Formats: sequence, structure tokens, C-alpha cells
Amino acid sequence: MAVSVYSTEHEIFRRSLRAFLAREVTPYYQDWEEAHLPDRNFWRKAGPEGFIGAALPEAYGGPGGDFLHHIIVAQELGACPGAETAGVLLQEDLPAFHIFNFGTEAQKNKWLPRVVSGETVLTVAMTEPHTGSDLAAIRTTAVRDGDEYVINGAKLYISGGLIADLAIVAVKTDPAAGAKGVSLFLVELDSPGITRGKPLKKMGMNAGDNAELFFDNLRVPSSAMLGREGGGFGVLMSELPRERLLIAVRSLGEAQRAFDLTVEFTRQRTAFGSRVIDFQNSQFVLASMKTDLAQGHAFLNQCIGQAMAGGLDNVRSAMAKLWITEMQGRVMDQCVQLHGGAGYMDEYQISKLYTAARVTRIYGGSSEIMRLSIARSI
Repeated sequence: MAVSVYSTEHEIFRRSLRAFLAREVTPYYQDWEEAHLPDRNFWRKAGPEGFIGAALPEAYGGPGGDFLHHIIVAQELGACPGAETAGVLLQEDLPAFHIFNFGTEAQKNKWLPRVVSGETVLTVAMTEPHTGSDLAAIRTTAVRDGDEYVINGAKLYISGGLIADLAIVAVKTDPAAGAKGVSLFLVELDSPGITRGKPLKKMGMNAGDNAELFFDNLRVPSSAMLGREGGGFGVLMSELPRERLLIAVRSLGEAQRAFDLTVEFTRQRTAFGSRVIDFQNSQFVLASMKTDLAQGHAFLNQCIGQAMAGGLDNVRSAMAKLWITEMQGRVMDQCVQLHGGAGYMDEYQISKLYTAARVTRIYGGSSEIMRLSIARSI
């Protein structure tokens, strides 16, 4: 019998979070979908409950947990009805570790308690219209002017772009230096010189907001730089293995939920005088999905153990994200097929799970980028 890595305290945290999500997400996600953004008060409620930045130390307002708390958040978001439509939600706190690991004491003392409390919603602004996964190709610039930097450019597809109060913005301080010219700034999004675009309409995750951000001669103090000048690429890469692992965790949770919903549906739905689950084709498809899910859980548990031991590298996390999100796509498609016409209807949860799942093979590094990272290790 496998030994659980979760302590009693972890399981108490899980039960509390599950109840919170059932209370604060599931009843409201359809309203959020219509508005194309979640309720800002969600974070203000989650913060005092200890669900934001659970692994941050008490010195900066956090509960002092560990990475398993982040794993639990991803698992429970994957299992929560409605959360698949709401985007990242509680997972914005992972970028807070960029501030914790690379920020000055002044930056940490100013921002981390606010993020943990839910007062400040944090996001990362990297993607630009022409760059995709190529961070080194960004064109947003920051030019030094005395003790300030002047930022000009635009960002696209920014999760939380309308809700967020603070963004870690990737810019070029040396446009000729490629990745070595990338720097980061902590930017308050209500500053003069910033314009937020309208909510972007998407295939799925319509309860989560994604927006464009425009910077027009935005002035920020040099003290807002996160890390050293030209060191932004390394800062962003530092949390990449854990970020990709968390994407895999949540994706597996959503795939498991889709499978469970489909088993229940096929047990209840009849065709040609028999239950859908009694047809051999249905049984074979479900058997294959169950096997895929079991493989995913086994590999993911191994990766979680490596992460807790400090041994999860970029290649292993890329393998987890690649295999699990690709498997998630197969499972979602098969689940919709077994639902028949009902699977295409928004009133059925499988429809929302299906459309939300498509992006997991793109964000956090596309499947093609994952294959490239793995291939380089061979």
C-alpha cells in the first residue's frame, strides 16, 4: 500500500478548501461567465481562510505551509464544479514566490502580506501578440531615465488582467541582448500610463478574465525592479518546474472528474433499450480512460515526491505537463462522445470541462515546447 505524503494538517486544509470552493465558486460561476470575470470579493474571502500563499512564511503574512498545499489547491480546483470555467483563481499566488525569492525586503514586506490577505491580486504579464512562448522576443521596453524607468509596449492574454492589482511585467531593458536583456518590474495596474483592454472572449474558461494591457510612457521607480537588471528570464524560469507540475495536477483532476461524470451519465442514459454503459464499445472506451488516468496518477505522485525532495527538474516537469495534458485532451474528447448530443450542450458540465481543457496544452509552455525541452536532455 502506498504511503500518503499528506499529513493530517494537509487533509484538514483540503477539507476546508473543498467546502470553501463549493460555497464560493460553484453557486456563482455562471454569473462570472456572463460578466467574463470573477467576483473580486472571492480573493478577499479566500485570504483570511489561508487559501492564498499557503506556503509563504509567517514573517510575510503567510500560514507557513509547504508546496503540498499548492498541490492540494490545484487538486481541489480540478475537482470543483465550475472552477474549470474560472481560470487560475487561487493559483495566482505561485508568482508570489518570485517576489519572495528575488525581491528586496521592502518589496516583500509591502506586497506579500497584501497578496496573502486577498487585498492584492497578483498576475504575471509576459505574453505579447507576436511572441507566444518565446519570452526572449518580447518588445515591451523599459528605458532608464534618472531614478525611473519608462515602459512602453503591450501584453496579451493576461490572466487576471482586469481583476489584478499588481503585475510582474516582463520588459526588455536591453533589446539587443535577447533573453539576457529581459528584466522584471512590479507594476501597480492602476498607475497612470496603463490601459486595460476589454475582457477577451475565449473558447472556454469564460468565468476567468483575460485582457490586454497597454503601457504608454509608464514611469516606475527603479526600486520596482524585481531581481537584477537583465535577470528577469532566470527569475521566471526558477518556478517553471513547479508551475508546470501544478498545471498537470489540475489537468489530471479535471480529467478524473470528466471520467466520473461520464461513468454516471452512461449508467443512467439508455439507447436501443439498454444502458449506454452496457455496450461493449462504451466499456472499452471507459476501460482505456481508466487506465490512462491510473498511469497519470502514478507518474504525478512520483513527480510530487521529487518536488518535495527538491529533485524535480525542468525536464521531468515538462514530461508531466506534456503527457497529462495530452491525455486530458483525449479523455475529454472521449467523454463528450459518450455523452452524445448532450455533451455539446453547455448545461452539461462535460461541455465546459472540454472547452476549458484545450488551453492546458498551450499555456505554461505548449506541448511543442515541452517536447523541445525533453529532447534537449536526450
